Amino acid sequence: MGSKRRLSLVWLVMIAVVSVMAAGCGSKAGTQGEAKAADELTVAVGSEPETGFDPIAGWGRYGSPLFQSTLLKRDDDLNIVNDLATGYEVSGDGRVWTVKLRTDAKFTDGHKVTAEDVKFTFETAAKSGTVVDLTNLQSVEARGGDTVIFTLKKPQSTFVALLATMGIVPKHAYGSDYAGHPVGSGPFKLVQWDKGQQAIVEANPDYYGDKPFFKKITFLFLSEDAAFAAAQSGQVDVAYIPSAFSKRKVAGMRLEDIHTVDNRGIAFPYVPSGGTTEEGYPIGNDVTSDIAIRKAMNYVIDRKALVEGVLEGYGSPAYSPVDGLPWWNEQTVIRDADVEKAKKILRDAGWADRDGDGVAEKGALKAEFTLLYPSGDVTRQSLALAAADMAKAAGIRIDVEGKSWDEIKKRMHADAVLFGFGSHDPLEMYMLYSSAYRGVDYNNSGYYANPAVDAWMDKALSAKTEAEALAYWKKAQWDGQTGASALGDAPWAWLVNLDHLYLVKEGLDIGKQRIQPHGHGWPVTDNIAEWKWKD
Repeated sequence: MGSKRRLSLVWLVMIAVVSVMAAGCGSKAGTQGEAKAADELTVAVGSEPETGFDPIAGWGRYGSPLFQSTLLKRDDDLNIVNDLATGYEVSGDGRVWTVKLRTDAKFTDGHKVTAEDVKFTFETAAKSGTVVDLTNLQSVEARGGDTVIFTLKKPQSTFVALLATMGIVPKHAYGSDYAGHPVGSGPFKLVQWDKGQQAIVEANPDYYGDKPFFKKITFLFLSEDAAFAAAQSGQVDVAYIPSAFSKRKVAGMRLEDIHTVDNRGIAFPYVPSGGTTEEGYPIGNDVTSDIAIRKAMNYVIDRKALVEGVLEGYGSPAYSPVDGLPWWNEQTVIRDADVEKAKKILRDAGWADRDGDGVAEKGALKAEFTLLYPSGDVTRQSLALAAADMAKAAGIRIDVEGKSWDEIKKRMHADAVLFGFGSHDPLEMYMLYSSAYRGVDYNNSGYYANPAVDAWMDKALSAKTEAEALAYWKKAQWDGQTGASALGDAPWAWLVNLDHLYLVKEGLDIGKQRIQPHGHGWPVTDNIAEWKWKD
């Protein structure tokens, strides 16, 4: 790309930023030239939530719900601590969870938060059938004003994660327009939402916890390019940027590099071809259903090179969907970039390049398959192309294709797909590897199944506490003989974990940042009530 074209693109981005900021003129956001108070912030840290600010529709799963409280929450070390709850107990059989509530919490409309509101929230979420999975919830009982009793159909250690992410909504003020006018008991309240442009929040004066330093925060809904331009022009205090901009300095701002479990990996069709879904979409692939192909792919990939070459060094090699989390099995780290081992795995399984075209064969079958990625995602495109180039050294040919998500959904059971996941809830690992989730949404798209892995994960789910479940989650990845990692069945070739990069104004303290989940939502806001200017 020539320098004149680059300059033109920069100006286009700058014009877009000015247009967004100008749209707020005359509103509570103020004009561009207006001085901002020391207790105000302007940030561009993520896209606009498609379904608004309703926890029942998924708001707050990847970051703080801001306007709502949760019963529990995770601290900086991902330990479970109290929030709206003062404590909880689990029955001996693991099915009954009794939660005690604090009595000083109020919604922003002045109504007291009660057990009835908690009951209403969870019952409504269970009936809605949205992204919040409450299929195991049998009943919720409100006992008095400060006790909630959850009864599960069967024990579920991951239920604690739902208690830590589900924002509590008011029974008296919840309706069809709630997503745009949220009422909650969290540290902030929404005062203005200009759809497609910005959201303005103010500190909740009645919040029961530590009061936020910042009294007003404006969230701009900008693309990553526009957010970077806004940082350059001094319009924002925090901006989420892609790794491609990481080397470019911005006066008065520092780069915050935050580690994540926001992973990217290749999901392989695990079964041979021949099946179809109820919709008639094909299932299975005769090449990737061979474990030798999947294992060779895992060993031939140079993950460190992907981090350096594609992510500009801002990331880490990925070996599972849960790297760095308490339930990760560190034994799953393999010695990758091992071309000779990959070749030997294929050779031992009967794959060899007999016709000299650089691609191994096994009978009439060529070691080649298609790898899909969502078109428009430059990072996934680059990872897919780089992985395909690396695979050549082992004698595997990969055809890389960018497609819409609608097209990927039709083909993802028969073609490999470069997906992204990452959550603070181990239930996500269950959905990726469990035979019960074969072909369900985007989860176990390859139709992977291993009875031993299922058994370990069932034990993890049936554990009474998250701590008790940890050993079982780890064994599901590798128990010394089998597992869902590259050491075992290798249903995936996990590639990298992306670091999340933010430009932050000098002097702004955004606190200790925990390992962030997948980039949906605004994960950096998890501790936003603690942000402040340094003394």
